Amino acid sequence: MILFIVFLPLLAAAIAGLGNRALGNTVAKSLTTGALFLSCALSWPTFIGFMTGSLSESVTPVLHFITSGTLDVSWALRVDALTSVMLVVITSVSFLVHLYSWGYMAEDPDQPRFFAYLSLFTFAMLMLVTADNLIQMFFGWEGVGLASYLLIGFWFKKPSANAAAIKAFVVNRVGDLGFMLGIFGTYLVFDTVSIPAILHAAPGMAGATIGFLGYRFDTMTVLCLLLFVGAMGKSAQLGLHTWLPDAMEGPTPVSALIHAATMVTAGVFMVCRLSPMFETSPFALHVVTIVGAATCFFAATIGTTQTDIKRVIAYSTCSQLGYMFFAAGVGAYGAAMFHLFTHAFFKALLFLGAGSVIHSMHHEQDMRYYGGLRKHIPITFWAMMFGTLAITGVGLFGVGFAGYHSKDAIIEASWAAGAPGAFWAGVVAALLTSFYSWRLMFLTFWGKPRWAQSEHIQHAMHDAHGHDHAHDHAHDAHHDDHHAHDHGDGTAGYHPHESPLNMLVPLIVLSLGAIAAGFVFHGWFIDPTAGETFWRGSVAFNEHLMHAMHGVPIGVKFAATIVMLLGFGGAVLAYLVRTDIPARFTATYEVLYKFVYNKWYFDEVYNLLFVRPAFAIGRFLWHKGDEGTIDRFGPNGSAWVVQVGSRVTSRIQTGYVYTYAFVMLIGLTAAVTWVIAG
Repeated sequence: MILFIVFLPLLAAAIAGLGNRALGNTVAKSLTTGALFLSCALSWPTFIGFMTGSLSESVTPVLHFITSGTLDVSWALRVDALTSVMLVVITSVSFLVHLYSWGYMAEDPDQPRFFAYLSLFTFAMLMLVTADNLIQMFFGWEGVGLASYLLIGFWFKKPSANAAAIKAFVVNRVGDLGFMLGIFGTYLVFDTVSIPAILHAAPGMAGATIGFLGYRFDTMTVLCLLLFVGAMGKSAQLGLHTWLPDAMEGPTPVSALIHAATMVTAGVFMVCRLSPMFETSPFALHVVTIVGAATCFFAATIGTTQTDIKRVIAYSTCSQLGYMFFAAGVGAYGAAMFHLFTHAFFKALLFLGAGSVIHSMHHEQDMRYYGGLRKHIPITFWAMMFGTLAITGVGLFGVGFAGYHSKDAIIEASWAAGAPGAFWAGVVAALLTSFYSWRLMFLTFWGKPRWAQSEHIQHAMHDAHGHDHAHDHAHDAHHDDHHAHDHGDGTAGYHPHESPLNMLVPLIVLSLGAIAAGFVFHGWFIDPTAGETFWRGSVAFNEHLMHAMHGVPIGVKFAATIVMLLGFGGAVLAYLVRTDIPARFTATYEVLYKFVYNKWYFDEVYNLLFVRPAFAIGRFLWHKGDEGTIDRFGPNGSAWVVQVGSRVTSRIQTGYVYTYAFVMLIGLTAAVTWVIAG
């Protein structure tokens, strides 16, 4: 079964990619979507089997890859409880994204290529989560990096998309360097890359030291920190996060796939998979906690100021990943995976819902040009409402939407584990999350329509009326051919329209996940008894911490709910009641607003410290090294020597016998002289 789950997407990607336009759009889409449906249909019984205890850990051999001395890299697919969670997350969201893309990408001329990339992405992630050794995990790790580069830059005629793809690729190379060093170091210490063997031997290495540059360092701390650097890059943690918001340049279904089910969750999965290693190094876990908590707070602040609907949700992803990491840092691996599980549903829902809004607004992504859309696109409105209720954690007395169960569990775990810094960072981030999530809803679906101010909408109106308007649709998924109507309501005559059924069905399915995933599955992830049974052998499940979570003070239990209500109230006041407050606030606290709006100036600082010096060094090596030295004395120099030599030798090509006899005599004399002298 696992072979079909993993390799069906690869087979579909290969056929659709190689067949491309020869297959036609319908065949390519049907093949890839059908393959993902089968993978998804097979993944859920596997997950349920581990929940009920009818399945146990299994390893399916695939092939022998590398054998060199003690290094044995045999490809095998490992399936346990942790893998089963990732299988249903990846295949479910990927299948729905494939189906959604039927409508969203309907007018794109390169649909076979797009669907092939989606399936390739899914295969790489499946290979990563089923890895039985670190080399195989690294293969999947780099596979999703390659596929993300292809998908983010899918509209390659768009310069900003190419720049975003390169940025994602380069920033992840920084993290991947740490990951590679961690793998090399792990093999050096354990003499194997087999994950089960490493995890079995890890507790015995606690307290061991390793020498480097004349100093001694704790072995497991060094290895775990290097591996965590890789997780920081792939999961966009503070410092290596800058690629994630720019990834919005790809089509919206790509954003949903990257942010909800693949790539960005790879780092969280890796830390949980190698949790017995991290448990041997309290310092490494402390670093994971600090970085996760800082990212959680940092990204949430930025989300409060952004106006691009996709960018708000992107920073929300960054913040939610911070929750997962500081949960893992305090030892609540079950809670971290629970939030990863619920987050997949409501974040995919929010991204695909945003895509539906963008589709209805002729690819306008600025929320300042929305307003009043709930009456025009009601299904999309309710889908995004459920996603917002889930991400903000609406619930009470143990019953609520998905985020209520998983995010509250993380906040309670951080308090129970004695990490007050992480607890308060999570609480403040929950306040900000509620505020920016409801801000997005109010700007988009409530208030007066502000469409007349949008340049994209004006373009759509001109096109609909048959005006001669040169608008480049090379990077658009659709071309809206709806006619403009004069409604007399300040909307400039533009009429937003609901998305087609193949885009709405995924929203409805994901809405069910956002509503029920937390309530239905919370026991298997964080309940001390069921959780310990479910996670046995998969992660270092801390049963004592799970028990302690249920005994935290009442104020801790209600902290997330209280701040959620405060954030909701603040958004209502600022964007429904007193709509002048945002402008007054930004005018009063202009420096603070610009600091947060410009993403804490990370891009500007990195540009100054790394990008400009790198370009300056590159230009120097290009002009002085390549052109001034290598070309001058290499190809150009040798060409000059040949040219001069040919000019000299051409003078002796006179056609006279005595000239050739003279040259032969000189040559003979030189040869005799060389022999005698030798």
